[in-house]
Amino acid sequence: MKTRINEIFSSIQGEGKLIGRRQVFVRFSGCNLDCEYCDTPKSKDSTYGSLFSKEELNKSINGLITPDFHSVSLTGGEPLLHANFIKDFLENYDFNCLLETNGSLPHELEKIVGLIKYVSLDFKLPEHCSTSNWDKLFKRELESLNLLIDGGINTYCKVVILPSTRAEDIGQIASMINDEIPKNSRPSLVIQPSDPLDQWLSHGKKLFGISESAGKYMDVLTIPQVHKILKIQ
Repeated sequence: MKTRINEIFSSIQGEGKLIGRRQVFVRFSGCNLDCEYCDTPKSKDSTYGSLFSKEELNKSINGLITPDFHSVSLTGGEPLLHANFIKDFLENYDFNCLLETNGSLPHELEKIVGLIKYVSLDFKLPEHCSTSNWDKLFKRELESLNLLIDGGINTYCKVVILPSTRAEDIGQIASMINDEIPKNSRPSLVIQPSDPLDQWLSHGKKLFGISESAGKYMDVLTIPQVHKILKIQ
């Protein structure tokens, strides 16, 4: 079995709760959503990149491991489009992995939920992508979140915000997540201001309102993309 991978590289994680950790990033090709803020547009193309077997991927990852290595980031695109390959790979090679997913494919997530250690689940807002049925997408994201909670996976939620994003919309999302998951299992919500950060110079106070609105229902962290600030991949 082979699958198409956009790129493999070593860097410092610049997003979410593993920020600052040295990882090997495996960026899978193809995505089932079309978000306007996507900063890796080539990864949307399912034909871009090279075909890898599980043995070739293992060799590539091991060739990039450094003394400060923490984990592998399975990212994209949408890595769950490659769930069968990921399952086969992780059943043969024992790596601690962070899965970065939009959560829209819970049945694919179910195939690998016992093989991953960390998950960043990116909840989309209606303004983010071209899906015609946001309610259906949100229900699938919640289904994925509950699968991860039931599996005891170290998970956090993420939402990318634009200068146009309203605080009340983030509060509503946080409230809906809060209502649908067990009280003793609530994950943190990472609020990620979209790039470029220069666009936030005149909207800085808005970040406080968004954080406060979400904080009524969830533990909140506001974290920009630090790798963009450091100008690293």
